[in-house]
Amino acid sequence: MASSSLPTPPCTYDVFVNFRGEDTRANFTDHLVTTLERKTICVCIDDKDVERGKEIWIELKQAIKTSRMAVIVFSKNYANSEWCLNELVLIMDCSKSRSNQTFKLLPIFYHVSPSDVRQQKGNFAEDQLPNCTYEDMVKKWREALTDAAKLAGFHLKRDQLHQ
Repeated sequence: MASSSLPTPPCTYDVFVNFRGEDTRANFTDHLVTTLERKTICVCIDDKDVERGKEIWIELKQAIKTSRMAVIVFSKNYANSEWCLNELVLIMDCSKSRSNQTFKLLPIFYHVSPSDVRQQKGNFAEDQLPNCTYEDMVKKWREALTDAAKLAGFHLKRDQLHQ
């Protein structure tokens, strides 16, 4: 019987990291990437893996589509970044179009509540999302936030980091 799923693209990266730079780049995300790379895990992170002179969105889309896994770092200002949200939509689309064996997702809730992400409350409320005149795009962002927050992940609270 022929499979109706699309062929899996060859993997370029082991992990694509989706994060809000101003919140986590100089701390949590840098530590995460350094640790993964020490374990010889090939990581894509926007500021070092997008070739200079290339169109950023095209490069990021390709990196997401050819990664084995995506780590999504939800943080305080994540939902007011159009870049983060558009990457998240693409990550969730890849997850749905590829079988669970070929694309893994790991959400990390960095100083934010998973229920706030899932229910779009607090920093994840609709009025915190970037201004967008396209209702269908806002709907996709909200759906991707909800779906990603339903996944088992890690919830890092402020008080846990200081123990």
